[in-house]
Amino acid sequence: MSRRNNKLSHISIPELSLVLLIGPSGAGKSTFARKFFKPTEVISSDVCRGLISDDENNQTVSADAFELVRFIAAKRLKLGLLTVIDATNVQPESRKEWVKLAREYHVLPVAIVLNMPEQLCQERNALRSDRNFGGHVIPQQISQLKRSIRYLREEGFRHSFELRTEEEVAQLETITRNPLYNNKKDEHGPFDIIGDVHGCYDELCTLLDTLGYKIDKENAQFISAPLTTTADGYTRFRKPVFVGDLVDRGPKSPEVLRLVMHMVNNGFALCVPGNHDAKLLRYLNGKNVQLKHGLEQTAMQLAGESPEFIDAVKSFIDGLVSHYVLDDGKLVVAHAGLKESMQGRGSGAVREFCMYGETTGETDEFGLPVRYNWAMEYKGRAMVVYGHTPVPEPQWLNHTIDIDTGCVFGATLTALRYPEKELVSVPALEQYAVPARPIGYNAGSALSIQQQYDDVLDIEDFTGRKILHTRFSHNITIREENNIAALEVMSRFAINPKWLIYLPPTMSPAETSKEPGLLEHPAQGLQYFKEAGIRKVVCEEKHMGSRAVVVVCRDEIVAQQRFGIAGEGNGVVYTRTGRSFFTDKETEQDFITRINTALISTGFYETFNTDWVCLDTELMPWSAKAQTLLQTQYAATGTAATQALPVVVAALQRAIQQNVPAQALLDRYSQRLAQAKDYVTAYRQYCWPVNSLEDYKLAPFHIMATEGKTYFDKDHEWHMSAIKNICAGDTQLFRATSYRLVDLGDMDSENAAISWWEALTAAGGEGMVIKPYTFLNKDEKGLIQPAIKIRGKEYLRIIYGPEYDAPENLERLRSRKLTAKRSLALREFALGLEGLERFVNKDPLQLVHQCVFGILALESEPVDPRL
Repeated sequence: MSRRNNKLSHISIPELSLVLLIGPSGAGKSTFARKFFKPTEVISSDVCRGLISDDENNQTVSADAFELVRFIAAKRLKLGLLTVIDATNVQPESRKEWVKLAREYHVLPVAIVLNMPEQLCQERNALRSDRNFGGHVIPQQISQLKRSIRYLREEGFRHSFELRTEEEVAQLETITRNPLYNNKKDEHGPFDIIGDVHGCYDELCTLLDTLGYKIDKENAQFISAPLTTTADGYTRFRKPVFVGDLVDRGPKSPEVLRLVMHMVNNGFALCVPGNHDAKLLRYLNGKNVQLKHGLEQTAMQLAGESPEFIDAVKSFIDGLVSHYVLDDGKLVVAHAGLKESMQGRGSGAVREFCMYGETTGETDEFGLPVRYNWAMEYKGRAMVVYGHTPVPEPQWLNHTIDIDTGCVFGATLTALRYPEKELVSVPALEQYAVPARPIGYNAGSALSIQQQYDDVLDIEDFTGRKILHTRFSHNITIREENNIAALEVMSRFAINPKWLIYLPPTMSPAETSKEPGLLEHPAQGLQYFKEAGIRKVVCEEKHMGSRAVVVVCRDEIVAQQRFGIAGEGNGVVYTRTGRSFFTDKETEQDFITRINTALISTGFYETFNTDWVCLDTELMPWSAKAQTLLQTQYAATGTAATQALPVVVAALQRAIQQNVPAQALLDRYSQRLAQAKDYVTAYRQYCWPVNSLEDYKLAPFHIMATEGKTYFDKDHEWHMSAIKNICAGDTQLFRATSYRLVDLGDMDSENAAISWWEALTAAGGEGMVIKPYTFLNKDEKGLIQPAIKIRGKEYLRIIYGPEYDAPENLERLRSRKLTAKRSLALREFALGLEGLERFVNKDPLQLVHQCVFGILALESEPVDPRL
């Protein structure tokens, strides 16, 4: 704070705090609050009395009013919002509850005292007709305030300010809000987050060198950092972030301290304290600390250092911040990790958790405290990177990662490159210490801890009304009744959920055509994209098969390591609703083997630096999956019509020969017979015998994801080219999708696409799909349809019935509404991409499945299935 002429002119408070306005009635607290805080930040006890009793001065409801004040304050503090309590707060007992609330939500309590003269308070209250309490109240409040104001710090207020006159209040110009020390959201990296070093100086230098940093190893000085071009196109220096435990057990703790101190003090690195660092500080400050767990080695190593260096070490460790919140809140670094409710907060409890984590209160067979795995319940949006507990390999769990890989115990020193999520490790030169508990103790499974956790998902994540956030579109609401339908599908029909990383979206048709005899025509699809501002599109042949998602791993080891699936082969083929495409597991795995062989022979895994791939495809023939539908619906209808109508036509012909005036009926039924024959011909185009794998055809059209990457940034021509290379590996199984590039606004280009569609459909083809040239497209309203399907006249006969193109039927069908279908397509598209992004980013399966379940739930919305 600052004073001008001995008057307070400026106050600084923490950006996240619980501010108590303290003063007697009439001190001007409400006026002060209106001047310096937003209306939504201020919770007034008087206003709450009015809310529940229609009278702000009704003292009989004070208890209920303060219960409401506390409830609102708690909700705000939970969300990390500064909150101001406008009440008298003159008694220590009343302030005690607010300090308790601040600690509960790990925020700092702030006291602003308006210690106004009694006469001023009395005069102000006299001007208010609604204030009719006795004259003894204000003197009593002032007396209570004066007796306790000197003890505010002891009560827990590390920040307190006192204003004693109207002039001092008028002199106050601003109240600024200072970011907490842990708030580094404006630092976006890229970062290299380094696990517990424990005095392993040589290994640290090797790791930094591997990461591209230049270090003067002899003098423990930092020279330079590598540059990285970030996703936003900027070139930035990388910055190391140390997760603490720099010292103890290893051979060169002073050298580690000297290097890290040089980097941090000069702004080249960040560091958070570990429990070993904190213990060293207590030792150096003369506290009664036992020299064990490696501190004895550090004490000996520091014995030969100068007093100046020791003082610098003490100052450095004492100045370390418990944790850092980085990159707009997307990254949190803390030594032992941090629960979501504590992130970006400041309290003793937060610092304690950051350095030590949680324990159950029990000890294990080695006499060590049993640590509670907080990450098992973590559902926060921020990635949390931590160390503290040594693990054999970096351990992902619920968007958190433990990167303490036990270097000092002879294992490795590990860094996580962020945002790339790449892990870089160097081996220890030797084993410097023996762990009290074996590293990886109680692992007990070939699956990772994340995969073990994913074996049982929390049903609360998939029931009730949900609002799903996606980075590609606005929030998507899933209604409770639709979630129930999704659970039904998943529990009764779906494949092993661990394979379900993506479900493709439905697709909308174009607006209705006015062309004679046609319901759909390419002109309307091209016009849709022109109006959306798209200048180039890809027209792809629409295959006569079933949509299928294919996930293929190089081998079963990859299937287990990446998907957590053992004993089910190295891949899967499933439908748009998550059901197995093949009823026979052996046939499915033979099919996967064919695909995998093609991927290997064409060098796909090496080209894409991956061991697995997810493909969006069309699997033919349609009859292979829809045999029952064909027999019970299409074939039954076609057979009945082609058997009955010839008899009717023959009878009408005989009637006409006998001069019965039945020509109109004969024309009508002759037309119906022709339509029935066309109907049978249409669905037969989708059918051929399937007796072996040789009878299947697979037409991939999107490479959706590989290890560490999605391909939404690639245009459709790139997808077609990359898939063509895969198809070359097995020309008998694969069918490359034919396509045309169209420049919108170029009539020759558009007419060529229309002619191509006419040729495809005249030959019995289903039609084509028009897609914007780039995969993702938005306008001012949001996402643009990723694809518009244009189906041929004869294919639509299967969908709408044999007689759909009769003039009276066609006219009625032209009034169909597309709004619901298009909304559904966009929401499913956004969720599908979001789910894949989450899987590729190694998010827990429950987050991936929120999107998968969302798509299944949306499929139960009442949308015309013929569209």
